[in-house]
Amino acid sequence: MDKHGRIDVIVNNSGIMPIAPMAALKVEEWDRMIDVNIKGLLYGVAAVLPIMQEQKQGHIINIASVFGIKVFAPGATVYCATKSAVRALTEGLRMELHSQNIRCTMVSPGAVATELPESSSEEATRENLREFYKMAIPADSIARAIAYAIEQPAEVEIDEVVIRPTAQDF
Repeated sequence: MDKHGRIDVIVNNSGIMPIAPMAALKVEEWDRMIDVNIKGLLYGVAAVLPIMQEQKQGHIINIASVFGIKVFAPGATVYCATKSAVRALTEGLRMELHSQNIRCTMVSPGAVATELPESSSEEATRENLREFYKMAIPADSIARAIAYAIEQPAEVEIDEVVIRPTAQDF
């Protein structure tokens, strides 16, 4: 704000994925996922929303997941719930803010080459994820989708983008 005097875009890309079956009762991991995947996004919105409202312009981009569309179980139930929350929050924001000229976009990536598969506390799960993520697309694929949404004219809102490897089933 000090340098440019405005905030045009925020990309809320908070997420951890410590996958484990519900029966493992990894309550502390559930709490961390909720704190990072949901509250992290909310805190990001809280940081920029008053400024965007004052500017009467802005763009909030929230990174969800294909797991917010389709539940992967056993194992990713809580992660899927947090990413479903991102979907609901993004649509709610869109409905609340469109009249203030603030755009909201949700990007739901599939397997992307990041450190996300390493966030499980169980080695067997990490190994399975490493195998699954061999098909992962590069992170710049997501960056290009975000740039596409940002580059649209002010009267155009890209509400949702689902982007995944061609080889990924879900």
